[in-house]
Formats: sequence, C-alpha cells, structure tokens
Amino acid sequence: MAVTDEAIEKIKGMIVAGALRPGDRLPKESELATELGLSRNSLREAVRALSLIRILDVRQGDGTYVTSLDPQLLLEAMSFVVDFHRDDTVLEFLAVRRILEPAATAMAGEHISEAELDALEAQLDALGPDPSVEDLVAADLEFHRRIVAASGNSVLCSLLDGLSGPTTRARVWRGLTQENAVPRTLHEHRQILAALRARDAEAARSWSTVHVASVEQWLRSTL
Repeated sequence: MAVTDEAIEKIKGMIVAGALRPGDRLPKESELATELGLSRNSLREAVRALSLIRILDVRQGDGTYVTSLDPQLLLEAMSFVVDFHRDDTVLEFLAVRRILEPAATAMAGEHISEAELDALEAQLDALGPDPSVEDLVAADLEFHRRIVAASGNSVLCSLLDGLSGPTTRARVWRGLTQENAVPRTLHEHRQILAALRARDAEAARSWSTVHVASVEQWLRSTL
C-alpha cells in the first residue's frame, strides 16, 4: 500500500505542478513508470485509485486522461463516502450545513436573478399551505439547491449537495412528529425568499440559519 501511495503522490505532484493539465493524456504506462521510478503494477494501482475519485479517466482502448478537475466532479467522491454515515453523525452533518448554507444564501442575495426568484415563489405557491411531509421535504431540497446554485460558487454547491442526503431522513421525521413543523418550514422559506427579493444578504443569512438550526434543535431534543 505504501508503494501505491507513493505512486499516487507522484502523479498528484505532476498535476499540481502543471506537468499534467485537465484533459491531458498520460504517457504510456511503461514510459510513465520509468519516468516516475515506479513499477508498472504500483502505477496501475495508483491510476485505478485516482480514477475512483475522478481525478483520472481511464478510457478503454484509448488511454488515461486527467479529468476536467471540476469541483462538482471531484466532490462526487465525498457524496459516496457521506452515504455511509451512521445515524449518530446526523447532528454533525446538520452543524456543517448550518455553517455553510447561510453563507451560500447570503451570497445568492447578491447574484440571484429576478427570474429565479419568481421561479422559487411559483414553487412555493404550487406547494400550497398544507403539503404532505414527503412533498415538503422534496420541495425543501429543491428550494435550497436552487438558492445555493445562485450563489455562483460551484464548490459550495457541490459540498451542500453532498451533505443534503444524510439530513433528509431527519427532516422527514421532524415533519411527521413535530407540531407545526410544516407551516413553520413554509414560513421560513417565505422569509428567506423575501430577504433575497429585498437584496438583504444578512437577513437572508439569518433566516437560513434559523431554518437549518430549527431542524438541528429538534433532533437534539429527541436524542
């Protein structure tokens, strides 16, 4: 494993140094192994590992290429790992979401278009005043995904998209068990939207914090 780690670090070093750039094809296996002072077997294992985390793209019959290194592509690996969370770590995921999502919402206040604001309002109107918990949670995920996307920060968007999975079950359970959870969520969404329309980044940040923290506080009270 140590030899494979060394091979991974050497390929990573080439990418970081700019010797290999996004979209570049790696040299032939024999040439690259000689250049890096590696065995072909350890190089092969390193390439396999780096392809799993979307740094390299192995194309059968064509060669191995550096991917686009786009943040969304690279962070897919994090989403895969997050899927293995334990129930007792949900609070930790919510805490991270509480830190990141309000910041992204504040950023969206500066960039979101009127057309996107109208689309968010239409989504809330279509949901109605008394949706099912399942419909509300699905709409909640989409509501926040669109706002975070409007922040213009692809890294934040990818991080929060990866974090949404572990908290979904908590949101459904809260909607089923906590009194007034559904109208409270709808009210908070309206307040976030109103702050975004007013281009009040700090108000949008505050309402987003209240919104995420309410789920976190409820979950703490049930543990």
